[in-house]
Amino acid sequence: MSIIICPGIHDRIFTQSFISGLLNGSIDQYQANILVFPGKDFLSLSALHILEFLRDRLKKPLESPLIFISFSAGVVGAIGAAHLWQLLGGRVKAFIAIDGWGVLLQGNFPIHRMSHDYFTHWSSSLLGCGQYNFYAEPAVDHMSIWRSPETVQGWGVDSSIGIFPPKGYLSAAAFLRMLLEHYEAN
Repeated sequence: MSIIICPGIHDRIFTQSFISGLLNGSIDQYQANILVFPGKDFLSLSALHILEFLRDRLKKPLESPLIFISFSAGVVGAIGAAHLWQLLGGRVKAFIAIDGWGVLLQGNFPIHRMSHDYFTHWSSSLLGCGQYNFYAEPAVDHMSIWRSPETVQGWGVDSSIGIFPPKGYLSAAAFLRMLLEHYEAN
């Protein structure tokens, strides 16, 4: 399983901080194949550039199931790349959109939304969301959920029935690790 991280338009140090916060726990960075799309500026919006990056970096591209983790403007390019990956015969195990406000998310793969506040969670879900999603409570600024996911607390929500799952209140990093561990096992 490979994890492709598609950042938004921001300083790369925030993405390094995100990965550090995510890996602080049960995921061994040597077991997971993590690829970070290095797109600068508006290349984060380009599904074709992300797809080309994947084809260049993966040894057996279409045999490797992917999990996309995308943030902000990177959600735009990543959702397009996920669909293109499938059209080429690849497998998308899951798609995780972090603060992809205003981006339509649909696909025949599991989708999860994570938001920096309840309003973003609620309004984004109108454009598609998966069964298990997350929103920060108390609310944090947009960059905090990416820069420091281990410090952002919030609710994991089962959107299909509108209740909280057993691990309802947790950090954004713990929610992500829970998803990754689930998809690694299945």
